[in-house]
Amino acid sequence: MEESKGKTLVQAVKFVLFSASAGLIQTGVFALLNSLIGWKYWPSYLIALVCSVIWNFTLNRNFTFKSAANVPVAMLKILAYYCVFTPLSTWWGNALDVAGWNEYIILFGTMLINMGTEFCVYRFWVFGKSIDTLSQKEQG
Repeated sequence: MEESKGKTLVQAVKFVLFSASAGLIQTGVFALLNSLIGWKYWPSYLIALVCSVIWNFTLNRNFTFKSAANVPVAMLKILAYYCVFTPLSTWWGNALDVAGWNEYIILFGTMLINMGTEFCVYRFWVFGKSIDTLSQKEQG
């Protein structure tokens, strides 16, 4: 049991680090669209979110969970998660934006909520039964 807890902790640390890199991508795309181009919060957020999700999925499948799960099925599961998360986060983000909150406070708060819920989705639903099934040859 102790080994399983240790393994989950290592996965969580890797997930946080890869999510941080995805967060940098999301922040950069958001800043480009929102601050430089001048788009409103919600389209900037949605495009930035898609970019970060693709990046995060790829890294975590290969290096955190080392899963040989069927990629289209795994991506459909992530899509299902985002079919719930995205409308909710877009709604609360837009509501807070209209209420006068700083766009970056909204963005970073939403990213923290996303990271915590997404780890659970990846760990227990998307890759739960296929963790450590990717061979070394397939990884690189």
